[in-house]
Amino acid sequence: METEKKQKNSRFKRVCVFCGSSSGKRDVYGDAAVELAQELVAKRLDLVYGGGSIGLMGLVSQAVQSGGGHVLGIIPRALMGKEKTGESIGEVKAVADMHERKAEMARHSDCFIALPGGYGTLEELLEVITWAQLGIHDKPVGLLNVDGFYNYLLTFIDKAVDDGFIKPSQRHIFVSASNAKELVQKLEEYKPVKDGVIAQAKWDVEPQPVGFNALHAEVAL
Repeated sequence: METEKKQKNSRFKRVCVFCGSSSGKRDVYGDAAVELAQELVAKRLDLVYGGGSIGLMGLVSQAVQSGGGHVLGIIPRALMGKEKTGESIGEVKAVADMHERKAEMARHSDCFIALPGGYGTLEELLEVITWAQLGIHDKPVGLLNVDGFYNYLLTFIDKAVDDGFIKPSQRHIFVSASNAKELVQKLEEYKPVKDGVIAQAKWDVEPQPVGFNALHAEVAL
């Protein structure tokens, strides 16, 4: 009973998971997605994701829903009903475009986790890390470094720190771990990096000229 009680306690309510619409070529990636979903269910954490039912996105969302967790899929209208993404699982929120999708995923989440993925996953991950660097949010960001998948990215970031492109303190804007349980624990213990207030911002997506829709930040100098 005590163990069960501890599992329920979390500082978060909803976790945003970035991941591939492919399952990858090795079973270890799918296994990690299911393991992460099981960890979220054990802690009674709801899932926010990019919608769709294929690849790692499908595995993690289906496992969370099957475990009784709430699933919120946020997807651009242009991608709804396409074979490319499959049918969304759980609650679906349609948005205008990819910019609004990312802003809405961030708005509805208390922290972020990146599973292995391709260009899209990397772009989403680096954007929320950049938002943290700019002071737009102070929500924890974590990499699930499955079987060393993100080792080269971590090496690049260390190189950028060594060569003066990233401040040493900002190297710790995000955390990483090789398994879901350890990563979630690190996110629970995360303390925001306070490296000077660069911006004051809100998640609102402001009306913009046709063809442009982005997260609006009010910068205070």
